[in-house]
Amino acid sequence: MLKHLATLLLALAPAAALSQNTFHNPLLPSGPDPWVVTDHGFYFYMNTTGSNLTIWKTRDITDLAHAEKKIVWTPPATGSYSKDIWAPELHRFDNKWYIYFAADAGRNEDHRIYVIENSSEDPLEGTWIFKGKVADATDKWAIDATAFEDGSTHRRYLLWSGWEGDSDGEQRIYIAHLSNPWTVDSPRTLVSFPKYPWEHVGDLPDRPDMPHVNVNEGPEILQHAGKIFLVYSASACWTDYYELGVAEASSGANLLDPKSWSKFDHPFFKQDRAAHVFGPGHNGFFKSLDGKQDWIVYHANPGSLQGCGSQRSPRIQQFTWNPDGTPNLGVPISTETELEKPSR
Repeated sequence: MLKHLATLLLALAPAAALSQNTFHNPLLPSGPDPWVVTDHGFYFYMNTTGSNLTIWKTRDITDLAHAEKKIVWTPPATGSYSKDIWAPELHRFDNKWYIYFAADAGRNEDHRIYVIENSSEDPLEGTWIFKGKVADATDKWAIDATAFEDGSTHRRYLLWSGWEGDSDGEQRIYIAHLSNPWTVDSPRTLVSFPKYPWEHVGDLPDRPDMPHVNVNEGPEILQHAGKIFLVYSASACWTDYYELGVAEASSGANLLDPKSWSKFDHPFFKQDRAAHVFGPGHNGFFKSLDGKQDWIVYHANPGSLQGCGSQRSPRIQQFTWNPDGTPNLGVPISTETELEKPSR
């Protein structure tokens, strides 16, 4: 009897080992606008909560349910940045942590970008200091900020989704130079606007004053082989056709010159109805802890027409690079598919 039990356990051992090294999406039941960054052997994760800035810390990004978690900043009860806290991103510059986020006073028209700072090695420790609004001279509606440094010039930039004027109707992506992580010191430059039909899905039948909105938002940066790729979310999040487009520039170019950027005419990542993945977008990129693998994090809905609500859940999957140097994001993977965890 004992001999048969031992044989059975040996037979099951590979399957048990495999299950410890695999996972299924989503990472959490809900989590729009996900963001992941690695530092000192940890993953730090954020998503939109709407009411505060929360950071998850873990060595296993696929096990966020058991990760250390802390609310690091709560907005004041009133004021221009007290409500609708959207799309937080955690960045590290000059040995300090920064979180960029969008907020308003309760009216979407008033959304602007803000940033807080922490000098602690661990962003869950120390004190977060409110540094203020981050805006160019026009100070127009702005959300979905990301910041990056060109690896060739070490110049830093802010990207965001904004309005050309003072009213809704189209969201465009702008870039400006940062003199420090909280100060824009250049005019904004238009990088991308909804140009192609696949970027124009955004009817609002219940909003007669604004029956349609074209959207480019959620800009993120990938740098690879001398190229800077701007990956953005196109079409409206309230549709199933929320998907990822790409524009590119050469590292070292004048990124404030619109001519430095060229836009691809097709989406790089879109819904897969057969896999029950709808509206995949608002992504980020990160490396595995050993630095050997490239991963995309994004949110998606499990069903059709679920819109911009709490059904959006964070998912990750590995991606590769095409022979021409562009990112190959693949297709969104079903939550039924078992995936290998990021390498360590």
